Amino acid sequence: MKLLSDFKTFALRGNLVDLAIGFTVGAAFTTVARSLVDDLLMPPLGLILGKTDFSDYYLLLREGDAAPGPYDTKEAAEVAGAVTLDYGEFLTNLLTFLVISMAVFAVVRLVTRASQAIQDEFGEADEPETPETKKCAYCRVTVPYKASRCQHCTSFLGTDGGPLHPDAAITPG
Repeated sequence: MKLLSDFKTFALRGNLVDLAIGFTVGAAFTTVARSLVDDLLMPPLGLILGKTDFSDYYLLLREGDAAPGPYDTKEAAEVAGAVTLDYGEFLTNLLTFLVISMAVFAVVRLVTRASQAIQDEFGEADEPETPETKKCAYCRVTVPYKASRCQHCTSFLGTDGGPLHPDAAITPG
C-alpha cells in the first residue's frame, strides 16, 4: 500500500501534472504545425519547383530486382525493391521543425514580454524583510541582526551582520 501511496504522491505532484499538460498541448500543436507544412506550405513550394509533393523527391541508390528504373514515384521504386534516399521527406520534416521552432520561440518571447510588462506595471516583487534580531551562536542571547559582536559574550558574529556558524567564528576572549 505504501508503494501506491508514494506513486500517487509522485503522479499528482505539480511538476508532473504540468509536464503532462505541456506534452499534450505540444502534441496537438505539432499536429497543427504538420498540417500547416503539409497542407499549406508544401503544395505551393512543390508547384514552384515543378512537383506537387516533396515526398516524391528521392535519389535512386540501386535499382530494384522486380523492375528496372527509372521510376515515376517513390512508391513505384519501393514496389520494385529499389533502394532510395528519401530527401524529400527529410525536407518536409525539416520545414516542420523550423515552423514549430519559430512558433515556440514566438510564444516564449510573447510570454516573457507579457510577464516583464506585468512586473513593470505592478513593481518588483517584495523582498523578504530582514529580521531585526538574531541569537548569538555561543551564548544564545538575542542581539540586533546587524551586530557584528555579541553584546553579552563579545563573540564575533560576522562583518556583514548575518549569523555566523559557531565553528567559523573567532572564539571570545
